Amino acid sequence: MKTVSDEKYRFAYSFDLDSGYYYRTGIINDSGLDTGVDPFMASYPHLLDIGIMGSCIHGKTGRCLEAGVQCYQDGLHRSEPDMALSDFKRIIDESRGRLFQVALGGRGDPEMHRDFKAMISYSRENDIIPNLTTSGFGLTEEKADLMKTYCGAVAVSWYRSPYTLKAIEMLTAKGIKTNIHYVLGQNSIDEAYEMVTSGKIPKGVNRMIFLLHKPVGLGQQANVLRANDPRVEAFFALFNEDRFCDLAGFDSCCVPGLVNFARDIHLDSIDTCEGARYSAYITPDMKMTPCSFDQDLKWQVDLRTHSIRQAWDSAAFNQFRSILSTSCPTCKSRRSCLGGCPIKKEIVLCKDLQEVKP
Repeated sequence: MKTVSDEKYRFAYSFDLDSGYYYRTGIINDSGLDTGVDPFMASYPHLLDIGIMGSCIHGKTGRCLEAGVQCYQDGLHRSEPDMALSDFKRIIDESRGRLFQVALGGRGDPEMHRDFKAMISYSRENDIIPNLTTSGFGLTEEKADLMKTYCGAVAVSWYRSPYTLKAIEMLTAKGIKTNIHYVLGQNSIDEAYEMVTSGKIPKGVNRMIFLLHKPVGLGQQANVLRANDPRVEAFFALFNEDRFCDLAGFDSCCVPGLVNFARDIHLDSIDTCEGARYSAYITPDMKMTPCSFDQDLKWQVDLRTHSIRQAWDSAAFNQFRSILSTSCPTCKSRRSCLGGCPIKKEIVLCKDLQEVKP
């Protein structure tokens, strides 16, 4: 178990390198007592989403769209160089002792990177656990063995295909903590409801993680879920029951849906948008932005000329935070939701969204 004190924002956090258990205290008062108030942000990210892939073999085949998944990275059309190993090592070197896990991704399957083994082994050697998401399209036994040796958890994107199921079976058979990443949109919410309620989640899967569809990249506006859709309320209301909570997890973008429709859920068990508060994304060419869905790089800071800490403390990141800190000022659920996504307000699953005042 690794524990770090954040002196600037007066809290502590712990991470178990073996189990992946993450814990943070509330703000500590002058008497050394936990106030129970969740710190708004940390002085350094607790999670970095590192886009090591600049192109996607799976995306170029068109299989994402065939499966109804509208890739926000637009792997069908966009192709850029992958991240250099030296850049990856620099990120790890700067972060050593400050954070304990990274998520590997970008525009493609991380295990396809030519330096995949070198990256995940270097990360692990520095007590930073690499996690990743794969389509499973080109997954081999050799790559799966590397994941078992060095990675914490692996997610398989739900593409409704034989290679999806093969990848899940391969990973779970090796004892790797395996999740499913499932994009939740107009075209998939009915299937999601059925999979949860009818016991259709593949055996051996740790959790089915629901990721809210965003109209970014290939993502279409018509596929965005709406708060007034009765299917949305019915789906999120499932998680008022323990038996369904034990099957699922959610990205932060889904939190407004949980706050509004899963009213029995313990709010301290969920975290709303962590962008620029506890997490950030780094592109293959070393641009750091609060979230990977900022595909226009509106809030980017160039790590060629800045350190990660400087980017974290930058005006661009502060502007992103200001949207979260001022949204929905009179809402009783503000503390749990912070107004939802600062990038695409139309995805926020709330009927009472208030004016944003950055």
